[in-house]
Amino acid sequence: MMKKVYLDYAATSPVDPAVFQAMKPYFLKFFGNASEPHSWGVEAKKAVEKARSQVAELLNAKAEEIIFTSCATEAINLAHKGLIEALKLSGFKARPHIITTLIEHKAVLEACHHLKQLKLAKITYLSVDKYGLVDLKDIKKAIRPETVLISIMLVNNEVGTIEPLEKIGLMLKTVNALRKKQKLQKIYFHTDATQAIQYLDCNVDKLGVDLLSLTGHKFYAPKGIGALFIRQNTLLTRQQDGGGQENNLRSGTENVPYIVALGKACQLVKENKRKEGKRIAGLKNRLITQVLKIPQVKLTGHPDKRVPHIASFVVLGVEGEAMLLYLNDQGVAVSSGSACTSGELKPSHVLLAMGIKPEIAHGSLRFSLGKDTSKDDIDYLIKIFPPIVKKLRQMAPKL
Repeated sequence: MMKKVYLDYAATSPVDPAVFQAMKPYFLKFFGNASEPHSWGVEAKKAVEKARSQVAELLNAKAEEIIFTSCATEAINLAHKGLIEALKLSGFKARPHIITTLIEHKAVLEACHHLKQLKLAKITYLSVDKYGLVDLKDIKKAIRPETVLISIMLVNNEVGTIEPLEKIGLMLKTVNALRKKQKLQKIYFHTDATQAIQYLDCNVDKLGVDLLSLTGHKFYAPKGIGALFIRQNTLLTRQQDGGGQENNLRSGTENVPYIVALGKACQLVKENKRKEGKRIAGLKNRLITQVLKIPQVKLTGHPDKRVPHIASFVVLGVEGEAMLLYLNDQGVAVSSGSACTSGELKPSHVLLAMGIKPEIAHGSLRFSLGKDTSKDDIDYLIKIFPPIVKKLRQMAPKL
């Protein structure tokens, strides 16, 4: 039988058996509606609040600052659109200004585009350097009197670069102290922590963020559950009207089994983060060292300031889609660009923003490791990948 190697954990992960066991009873035995006052509802509500505390503990937040959503995309939309609407309702006169980067996840970029199209906000898109890092000076320079939100991801989902969130948070603290004296609107700080949760310290106080979005399926909870951290006294207007669940910020009957799953997954991350991160980093470094031995292959993202589980490359003279398909034929799952855009035959917006030429960006490949990745898996990839690159280069039309 062909060896099967899954190296696309940044796209999605399998549900951890312990997570699955934790959520199972809430499908069958404790199936009550968490908004109902009878014993079935009370049991469900207890489970929801326990999970809320588990998510909060991982982020060093208060339980009441956690709102459950269906995914990070919904959390991002609630954070961006909800803030702008709340400010308008509070009497903010100017058109609000948002600062973000060119390499954000499409959920952030599209939410900002929506607000701009409706003339609800002005947007500044900051450039990044060749490693995908945003410059603190550029952020500070972009701030205007009407700036109300800075939204910068903690880890880039395509190349794995870690952004300087703590430094940005400290800078904003100083800026906001001055703005308070000047009677200007506070600038809120949002981060998409989707690829950071299971390996980095996501303490919201250390990061200095007011809003943090995450999704469970990147760290062994099922697809369909996410959360938004909302710091107390952060203005937000709900985007989903209804029965007023989730502190009147996200209406809809609570998805109790999935909420329980997210809480359990957060608990497991807290327990295993350091040890598992070290193991994964060792395998990733082995992969990078060996893949870079292939001629005309370049690592994308920062060489050091990157998460343990993502290794991304551009392979000159080869299409990323072709490599992906040939690897799949050999039983290996990887991604060309990010999962949310890999269906498009366009060069990655992240790589283009990093100054990589379109013809080179087309040769992008992302390997992402996870809890079931072994040394044998990496060795298998190292064995089959160079011949695939060689074959595809031989097949490529000569210009």
